[in-house]
Amino acid sequence: MKITVVGGGYVGLVTAACFSHLGNEVLVVEKIPEKVEMLKRGESPIYEPGLENLLKEGIKKRSLHFTSSIKEGISFSEIIFICVGTPSLPDGSADLSQVEEVARLTAQEMTSYKLLVEKSTVPVNTHKLVKKTLQRYLKADIPFDVASNPEFLREGSAVSDFLNPDRIVVGVESNRARELMEKLYKPLTDKGFPLLITDPSTAELIKHASNSFLAMKISFINMVADLCEKTGADITLVAEGMGYDKRIGKEFLRAGIGYGGSCFPKDVKAFIKMAEDYGVDFGLLREVEKINANRINRFVEKVLNALWSLKDKKIAVWGLSFKPNTDDIREAPSLKVIPFLISKGAVVKAYDPKAMDNFGRLFPPNEKLSYASDPYKAVESAEALLILTEWEEFEKIDLVKVKELMKLPVIVDGRNIYEPLEMKKIGFEYYSIGRAFNPL
Repeated sequence: MKITVVGGGYVGLVTAACFSHLGNEVLVVEKIPEKVEMLKRGESPIYEPGLENLLKEGIKKRSLHFTSSIKEGISFSEIIFICVGTPSLPDGSADLSQVEEVARLTAQEMTSYKLLVEKSTVPVNTHKLVKKTLQRYLKADIPFDVASNPEFLREGSAVSDFLNPDRIVVGVESNRARELMEKLYKPLTDKGFPLLITDPSTAELIKHASNSFLAMKISFINMVADLCEKTGADITLVAEGMGYDKRIGKEFLRAGIGYGGSCFPKDVKAFIKMAEDYGVDFGLLREVEKINANRINRFVEKVLNALWSLKDKKIAVWGLSFKPNTDDIREAPSLKVIPFLISKGAVVKAYDPKAMDNFGRLFPPNEKLSYASDPYKAVESAEALLILTEWEEFEKIDLVKVKELMKLPVIVDGRNIYEPLEMKKIGFEYYSIGRAFNPL
């Protein structure tokens, strides 16, 4: 099948590359000409495991193309995926201006049937606004459909998530749209992956409900972690005991410094605002936000309690991205922790396997902040090490060597990647989340 993907960002590129891999011919429409040229060379503007290989594969097979012309994209196929940004507005609602623009331009350029598919995360009933926009700007009585096909991609494993989905959700209003979407996803449904067909409103709501529920699980276990620290219980064992219950599950019960990234913070805010607009009280999710926002405060309290004064102290930071296996720093804890350290007079040396370039654009090196080429160089002469992202590289590191390189063997771990008793044996002062072991 032929597919157009409008938007060369995270969701758009993964969608395009994976559909190409499944045997379709895909054209990506991206506004920024420099980005288009980069993509034509098979270079991914974002780090996502496996994505660049799929881009190069699609280019080599001539099944994946890139353009900056929306007109070319609209004429290329009858299925158009909307994969543009929907950032938060100050009141928490989603900015749908880019979605509206795609609908408007499609209406102005289309000369035959089109199926517009919302892939971007949008509020419930956005499909009605897309339909109204198409009707307003159409130059002739041309048939069209609007469908919702929300993405459930985790940064760091998005390619695998697309090709091995827990479920595929499609919201349609016509048999024609349903048949097109069923045909498109046949390579995956033939492998046994479930396809749930709903109306568009339900599909739109499933996305926000799913992300908000996962955010709630993270905030819940972090709330319990605070109680564990007060009572002497171990949050990792509490989470394990809970996770064996099939009704609860083990995923997203890892206590730490809180959730970040481009999805959970934005989607929770949007879901709250959406409910308000319909007169429904989502006070539960306000508490989820409150708990998550307080995780940074709880973490820096641990740092201050461990070090007393931060003035002129050399502090190493491992992890700048909001989660491992991505270079995305949006809503990452590092964006708040590092400025706090510097404001208290600390000298910071940071390391991240993939996110240092992105972080360095916001915080260029200076006398108080520098970047290390590897984790060992980051901890040289450091008086404390703070762990903000649970990269596998950190989990497998030579901790004895780390201790030898540090001036003081103090670690404040925001991700609980080490075992407290093992760290005690090596000789570290080790402070973690929700585990009330004696650090000395």
